[in-house]
Amino acid sequence: MNYDDKITEVAMEIVVTAGEAREQANQALDAVSQFDFDKAREYLAEAKAYITKAHNAQTEIIQTQIAGEAEYEPSLLFNHAQDTLMTVMTEINLTEKLITLFEAFNEKMESSILMEKVC
Repeated sequence: MNYDDKITEVAMEIVVTAGEAREQANQALDAVSQFDFDKAREYLAEAKAYITKAHNAQTEIIQTQIAGEAEYEPSLLFNHAQDTLMTVMTEINLTEKLITLFEAFNEKMESSILMEKVC
């Protein structure tokens, strides 16, 4: 396999794997909308596993080139893959924060309702 084929293969792996991560993050948000925080965290963990796989693929290409083991030509597809990776990483981070926020909000609301019933 030549270097152009390798960069294309890795770029596609990154795009597809990051897409899977995005799908899991969206499933996590869907679970939050149903107040199923345990399921949301499961989906989030899956999203993180996918994004780690995509990030590792990107890192391998970068490290190979830095080490002088390969010389890759600039690739629009690889640039797109990196943009997708970084965007989805941000989405996962935001999803994690939203889960925490809505979980805390839900606990606060449940506590308030319980206090009203007691009083």
